[in-house]
Amino acid sequence: MAVFTAVRTQDQNDYSETNARLEDLVKDIPGYLGMDHAQTPGGLGITVSYFRDADALTEWRTDAEHRAAQKLGQAEWYQSYSLHVAKVERSHGFTRAEDAQSPTAD
Repeated sequence: MAVFTAVRTQDQNDYSETNARLEDLVKDIPGYLGMDHAQTPGGLGITVSYFRDADALTEWRTDAEHRAAQKLGQAEWYQSYSLHVAKVERSHGFTRAEDAQSPTAD
């Protein structure tokens, strides 16, 4: 798992297009499992990317197009960032079932 936290600059020229391209590109990495992303209006973003193993993450880390985008990020798009790589030991989730009796249920 890779946790990327960044504060973006005001200059976001070509950021959206590059980000969309990288999201498509990473899906082709064998062992890529998905990602979660959150963004605040003030420019703080957190992306958590999940990979089956270290080899898959290394393949993504060393991808030439990804490396080029990292350099653009440092030069233009990010005020600051941090990257944390970790192993997920356990994971679980919860989804509330829709309640037909609830006044907000449609």
